[in-house]
Amino acid sequence: MNRLLFLLFFVIPISAIAQKKQFTFQQLFKGKYPAVFNGLPNIVGWADDDHYLEIRNSSGKQTYYSVDALTGKASLYTGTVTGPELPEIKNAKNITASPDGKYVAYTRKNNLYVLDISTKKETALTTDGSDSILNGYASWVYYEEILGRPSHYKAFWWSPDSKQIAYMHFDDSKVPVFPIYIADGQHGYLESERYPKAGDHNPEVKIGITSIAGGATVWAAFNPAADQYFGLPQWTPGNELWVQWMNRAQNNLIVYHINKTDGTKKEIYNEKQDTWIALDDNDRFTFLSDNKSFIFKSDKDGWNNLYLYTTEGKLINQITEGSFWGTEIVYFDQKNKQVYIRARKDNAARFDIYKVSFDGKNTTRLSSGKYSCDAVQMSPSGKYFVTVYSNLSTPPSISLFNIKGRMIREIVNAKGSEFNDYALPETRLTSVRSSDNIFDLPVTITYPLHFDSTKKYPVWISVYGGPDAGTVYDRWKQTGGLTQWWAQQGIIQVSMDNRSSGHFGRKGMNYIYKQLGKWEIEDYMTCGRWVRSQSWADTAKIGITGGSFGGYITCMALTYGSEVFTHGIAEYPVTDWKLYDTHYTERYMRTPDENREGYRITSVMTYADRYKGMLRIVHGSTDDNVHLQNSLQLINILEDMNKDFELMIYPGQRHGIGASKLAHSRAETCKFIYRYLLGKEMPGEFRD
Repeated sequence: MNRLLFLLFFVIPISAIAQKKQFTFQQLFKGKYPAVFNGLPNIVGWADDDHYLEIRNSSGKQTYYSVDALTGKASLYTGTVTGPELPEIKNAKNITASPDGKYVAYTRKNNLYVLDISTKKETALTTDGSDSILNGYASWVYYEEILGRPSHYKAFWWSPDSKQIAYMHFDDSKVPVFPIYIADGQHGYLESERYPKAGDHNPEVKIGITSIAGGATVWAAFNPAADQYFGLPQWTPGNELWVQWMNRAQNNLIVYHINKTDGTKKEIYNEKQDTWIALDDNDRFTFLSDNKSFIFKSDKDGWNNLYLYTTEGKLINQITEGSFWGTEIVYFDQKNKQVYIRARKDNAARFDIYKVSFDGKNTTRLSSGKYSCDAVQMSPSGKYFVTVYSNLSTPPSISLFNIKGRMIREIVNAKGSEFNDYALPETRLTSVRSSDNIFDLPVTITYPLHFDSTKKYPVWISVYGGPDAGTVYDRWKQTGGLTQWWAQQGIIQVSMDNRSSGHFGRKGMNYIYKQLGKWEIEDYMTCGRWVRSQSWADTAKIGITGGSFGGYITCMALTYGSEVFTHGIAEYPVTDWKLYDTHYTERYMRTPDENREGYRITSVMTYADRYKGMLRIVHGSTDDNVHLQNSLQLINILEDMNKDFELMIYPGQRHGIGASKLAHSRAETCKFIYRYLLGKEMPGEFRD
């Protein structure tokens, strides 16, 4: 792992810092980093119960090694890791091997195919694919919001016995086309994207089951024209297909068993909530190997808890109870009827590892100390687990533990041989009481080197702010060399979370229903006022930045919250929720027709007349997620009001600034901070 990732925070007395070295520009940004931190090994799984797998890079090539868990002795691993070698197929997308390794399935020109690897025989499973009909290849809103970006648009799934494939069929013909202008060449051209904005027509979706031999698809018995969504389909260990259905309002989730012969459906689970249910939770249910029961994850009681059901849909019992959040099953032991999870419970800012009996008894915390466990690899039968753990003042360590939570061996500690030679800034975790006196909002503060509380410092705040997307945790910060650089330059660096961040379960998140952004900016203003009240804060220099949802918050901060925040860089921001997609926006806001006032009070444009300070807006010209339209509509209003602001457009960039423009983007951000917060010219090294 790149050592720059660990360049951040450690509590060191100021008297000690004065005697330590500071990093040079070359060390932080030009690959001449001293041995302050050790790189962490890339542990990716287990070969067996006594040997974990590690990827090592040699001459630019990745090689797998089997490492003895007890001794650390490594040997070249010759077993299978990634499955059978996939054939090269022209124009094929998402080539995926069957579980038995005999076939591959893929899409080409929006049709679904299967190939017999041994005979090279290709069978077309669908034939109606077109620009608006997609078989096994996701419509944009499903890719982005439901199946997820790691799917790479894949919307088909092999049955465990390798005999059938379930797939989604999308009809995009009623989905509005959004034109994205590409400025290349003499004339440029338009890229047409089927993108449903809030209140628009969604794609019509069918769930099909087809045999690899071809033939007619069996369609699940849903009306494709209905206003609905489908979550990730799941095959059971016994080759039965389950489908998640949700209404457009996203407050009713039903899980159905689909008959593979005629497509009829049988209800297994039905959940309703007053606000919303997240459909993009792709590990919602876990089938046990007995094929008679499953574990279901839900936040219906206000927290991410687990429930044990029969496959007929009968509740056996609740497994976890209490303030669990971010719950992830890392292993289950069916023989001893125990489940192992990683979750936040005892401290909302830290992940721990727990063991719980299927009957809900004997909840045991296996991790220890005041650390956050941020990666867990369980051995095949649960004999050992490897975890990465740290806190704000302690760099990461990777250690081997037995199933009872006793440390067996420290595999590596991130502290390098020169760790004690260099000055690292201190970061503290604190909280600020919300304006309505209900929540203690978490805040981290990274102090400059040689911090003096009697002096005034500029403040730079980083936010995201989206629902259940907190950024404030008691873990070693891994954000790179700029944090160290700003600490050396004399900037207070702050991160903070609002009530919807997940720290407070559904109690906090439900506040934002039908008013996405209102309570978030109110909470950030409360934290900002607290920062302004500190003796060390230069109240004329309270900057804020974020991208995407964080860009939206930054725009709100310089308009709605301009009495608190003075400077900001908003990267690829949403500026009005009517301009964003159906599934994400309507989950929290319903449609514009259902919630006109909610859309009005959460639009940045509504508060443009309050704008003051200095806002820089940064956007990629071909952003296919948060369209440039968002920034254009805001700057149009700001120009009409004769407001002073800055704009940076990156031609050809999508949602985020890619490698080709990254150096320029970083330099421009640094120039902004130097000019407005530090009051001096940026060193020329940032342009080299």
